[in-house]
Amino acid sequence: MIQPPEDRRPPMTPQLALRVAVLGSFALAMFAIIFFRLWFLQVLSGDQYLAQARTNRVRDISIAAPRGEILDSTGDVLVQSVPGTTVQISPPDLPTSPPARRRLFRRLAFVLGMSDQRSKCPVDGHGVQRLTPIACLVAQGVAQLPYASVTIKADVSKYVLYYLSERQSAFPGVTVQRQWLPSYPYKGLAAQLLGTVGRISCVSRGNCELHDPHFRGVSQNDVVGQSGLEWYYNRYLQGVDGADRVQVNALGQFTGYLSEHKPIPGQNLKLSLNLDLQKAGQAALQESILSNPPAPAGAFVAMNPTNGEIYAMGSLPTFDPNIFAKPVPQSVYDQLNNVSSGYPLFNRAIQSAYPTGSTFKGITATAALQSGAWSLGDTYDDTGVYSQDGPGDLRHNAGHASYGVLDITQAIKVSSDDFFYNLGRLLNSDAPKGGALQQWAHAYGIGRKTGVDLGGENSGILPSPAWRAGQDKLESECVNGTGPFKRYGRDPGCAIADGRPWSVGDNENLAVGQGDLEATPLQLAVVYSAIENGGTIVRPHLGLEIDSADGTLVQKIDPPAARHVQIASQNLDAIRLGLHEAASEPGGTSADVFANWPQDRYPVYGKTGTAQHLNQPDQAWYVCFVPDPVKPILVVVTVEQGGFGAIGAAPVARQILSQWFFGKRGQYVPGQSRTL
Repeated sequence: MIQPPEDRRPPMTPQLALRVAVLGSFALAMFAIIFFRLWFLQVLSGDQYLAQARTNRVRDISIAAPRGEILDSTGDVLVQSVPGTTVQISPPDLPTSPPARRRLFRRLAFVLGMSDQRSKCPVDGHGVQRLTPIACLVAQGVAQLPYASVTIKADVSKYVLYYLSERQSAFPGVTVQRQWLPSYPYKGLAAQLLGTVGRISCVSRGNCELHDPHFRGVSQNDVVGQSGLEWYYNRYLQGVDGADRVQVNALGQFTGYLSEHKPIPGQNLKLSLNLDLQKAGQAALQESILSNPPAPAGAFVAMNPTNGEIYAMGSLPTFDPNIFAKPVPQSVYDQLNNVSSGYPLFNRAIQSAYPTGSTFKGITATAALQSGAWSLGDTYDDTGVYSQDGPGDLRHNAGHASYGVLDITQAIKVSSDDFFYNLGRLLNSDAPKGGALQQWAHAYGIGRKTGVDLGGENSGILPSPAWRAGQDKLESECVNGTGPFKRYGRDPGCAIADGRPWSVGDNENLAVGQGDLEATPLQLAVVYSAIENGGTIVRPHLGLEIDSADGTLVQKIDPPAARHVQIASQNLDAIRLGLHEAASEPGGTSADVFANWPQDRYPVYGKTGTAQHLNQPDQAWYVCFVPDPVKPILVVVTVEQGGFGAIGAAPVARQILSQWFFGKRGQYVPGQSRTL
């Protein structure tokens, strides 16, 4: 009988049995969870996911809303939106193969009539590459917003629309969208004021308009205001986009419309700007530039001195903002930001700050009289030579003129530099913030922004002992490569400051609007508005009201005054008398410019200024006002390298006043006064 083999397997230990039980339980639990999840998805949530799968076949096509119109004070349209058709590319929907993408760009370039040649293309984060125009636009768009559509060409013809719509399968990622394009019917008129629009940008985390509170609620595909009034009032002008809900098949091909959400147009902005006065001002300024070579540029402001409403504001050279309605080639943008073209995008009325020359004397006179450093009965003997520090420090009036014994009214009339040098000395202080001259200049608004509703305003410079000490510190840090200049290393040629402390000569220069002073034409307009109205520092503004698309008033724009400064009425009367005599009596610095002007009906109060610059011709200034009870107006004009104020700037102001009161700007009448 055969015996079975002996079973030699060891018995299972309790520890091993426990492990097997634990692993088995874990595996059973996992299978139970997976089974429950499948049951949940298929049984309990099946209808929900089926509905979502069906909605995946629905697409929303954005319908751009037209921006609100911008109108002048009489209702003339300055900016409007016109319908157009735009070709866009959706980068995520482009072919993934580089050769296929290049072929697509080549076909699209042929259809749109664009170049297919490679050229330099700056792409944020990737340096400069050599790409075709379409590839460049796509690369730049992806660098800003990776998933947003990129506009390739705006306002294409209906034939391009038909061609691309019928061949959608041959142009993957290419769409044709309805869009509203901004239109500026008066082209370069008030271009810097109106501003430009463009798609919202997001260059980097630290430079992303999407995170700017000014654009709260705006989507990454929206067109927004980028400068000027378009930027400042964007939340009113910006409409609310609508959408077409369409059905597509699995290949993304259109099969039908489902619903439509109509866009809501933006609200309209009505301005205090007077179109005819704006035209006259720019034409007069252009005439001065051409009549006074080598004058390259200038600016003017015309406003209501009682409430700050701006009637006109211009800056030359200008540009046509219509070019920004479509994607702007980098070469064109560079040309608009180039010294050879005079930086036409720059609004010189609020962004360029200059020494003001003798127009500053209205501030100096106020400071001297209000502080008690000078009295209305005091006189000064102007011999034509001013020297308080010996023969080595001689100052002269323009042309070495001497005016004899002057009180403060007569000194304003003839614009005696020697008289005001003396006031500058009397008003000097070594205190960090300076003395009465700095105090009153600051109170008037020099060295601080006016708050005009444009954005990008320059605050200028009001020099003082503390300011000079700060400049000297920056110079030292730059030379030694310390502080904010640490990463740049040492630089012996910084030329920020000359290292000397504040001196009485600095205050003498400031008293006549020279030295380190920098002020904008609009700041000067605010100063002389206070002289005209009795001390109210107005807040200049262009916006007058916000209206709905049907013309219904939504909101009035009437900002309160910034502040009020107390100036004795007798002091203001003396200053005003000097300004009026300067524009109306023989010997006045601008009296010949206003020859035959009806001073009895429209009395002019004016002050010339001629600012000196190193290594270039003088800059012309003129400020004047007419305190008419019905149509009060104040005008400031400056012409870079325009020479004496009576020759380069005052004639422009006269033409602006003539347009305002008589409906025509008349002849250009240059003066003969050669005072600084």
